[in-house]
Amino acid sequence: MRGAVYFYQLKGSPLEATLPMLVGKARAAGWRVLVRGSDETLLKRLDEVLWQGPEDAFLPHGRAGGPHDADQPVLMGDVPSDGFACVMSVAGADVSEQEVQALERVCILFDGLDDAALNHARGQWKALTDAGCQAQYWAQEDGRWTMKAEK
Repeated sequence: MRGAVYFYQLKGSPLEATLPMLVGKARAAGWRVLVRGSDETLLKRLDEVLWQGPEDAFLPHGRAGGPHDADQPVLMGDVPSDGFACVMSVAGADVSEQEVQALERVCILFDGLDDAALNHARGQWKALTDAGCQAQYWAQEDGRWTMKAEK
């Protein structure tokens, strides 16, 4: 589904486990991925997680601001989505309706056990679906992802 936003409510697995799985799926689809976030501490931790992943599932990536940003298949930072097929928003990073419509996929990952993160994601869901964006809402149940809503 082109031009769709998928919300991922993290409950059973931390972001550090879920993000590499989703980035791997996006890369398998041939998409260039932007992991968008403004929390430098979190991005540094996610960068380390991706570097320490299993050798057979290594995800080449870089942090925004380097000389080779345009060549990175996965770029991490708070930068525009131009040139990417997929944006993965972490820690409440904003995504516009125009980006959702222009990209193959937008993924919004949030901590389902954090009230502030949950409320922010609800606001993003309302704003994006009210703007006409197609959306799916996924939550973890018993270690598995299940779709809870589609609009």
